[in-house]
Amino acid sequence: MGGSGDGGGGAGADRLVVGVGVRGMATGAELLELIRRTLAAARLPSGAVGALATLAGKAGHPAVRAAAAALGVPVVEYPAETLAAVPVPNPSGAVGEAVGTVSVAEAAALAGAVGGGRAELVVPKRKSAAATVAVARVPVTPHRPRRPHVQQNPGEQP
Repeated sequence: MGGSGDGGGGAGADRLVVGVGVRGMATGAELLELIRRTLAAARLPSGAVGALATLAGKAGHPAVRAAAAALGVPVVEYPAETLAAVPVPNPSGAVGEAVGTVSVAEAAALAGAVGGGRAELVVPKRKSAAATVAVARVPVTPHRPRRPHVQQNPGEQP
């Protein structure tokens, strides 16, 4: 799924969702640097990032668009009501007053990661001057081929 070519996106690898929150003055370079530093500090490959997730209305922010383009991933948005329902370890009253949810980055990362199973917040929120990121992971469950079910007629001998 894109990334910097440092691996991690192959079959059986964990999928990462990076939750992002940005203020108006955030730049693409600032957000991308924060994402890359956060992933590197946690020893997570940027190639495993499957999406950026954020608050509804923020996918069009130039910083979010630039970071998503650089990573080669889509951006998913969630309404404040959805994010407000996600339990997070680091809620912020100030963020809650400003946007209607006490978490954007952590809640969006977890909301974006639940599609494949049980989401795990692997990196709590990290901040720069105008951006916040958090990383969630959905471990990929190995594919188990199903045995075909063969129905026999009740009167037939196997």
